[in-house]
Amino acid sequence: MGSVKQVIVVRTDLKMGKGKIAAQVGHACVLGAEHVRKSHPEWYQEWWDGQEKVVLKVSGMTDLQQIKIHAIDLNLPWSEVTDAGHTQIAPGTTTCISIGPAPENLIDKITGDLKLL
Repeated sequence: MGSVKQVIVVRTDLKMGKGKIAAQVGHACVLGAEHVRKSHPEWYQEWWDGQEKVVLKVSGMTDLQQIKIHAIDLNLPWSEVTDAGHTQIAPGTTTCISIGPAPENLIDKITGDLKLL
């Protein structure tokens, strides 16, 4: 199968503070891992020992939606984080998505050209 990783893709247009970004990425990691634990237990188990995560950035919602569409097209598990709006951004704002944990070679087809956050 190769290496299994999780990728979190964060919107930079929202100008979230570092703490807010960390919280949103944390939400994405947990949501994504729990989804994969149920849907692809073999990927989850492979990932669990090292829990490789990579956090990448996109400039806005349009780019984030394209990433999500590509994940759906490749049948990869994804999770979307929508903020409750208690602090820095409006309620219902999508801040980031997670892809995987899933095989690295498949995730890289979608996110391989993105820059690290």
